[in-house]
Amino acid sequence: METQKFQFKTNINCGGCVTKVTPHLDKVEGIASWEVDTTNKDKVLTVSSDSVSADKVVEIVKEAGFNIEQI
Repeated sequence: METQKFQFKTNINCGGCVTKVTPHLDKVEGIASWEVDTTNKDKVLTVSSDSVSADKVVEIVKEAGFNIEQI
């Protein structure tokens, strides 16, 4: 399966928040890479995945305690 890129609007707005969500995203098989642009007003989370759906990413980030919606 080819790698897909998903983007989400979040409230992950600082380094501390990124640190908090890191173990949740890093433990998921199939997420190739991810990053949060905390300088963007929408705090855009970009996820590259070869097997994880956008819905699954939303579930993981909500589990970590953050708001998230796909854009």
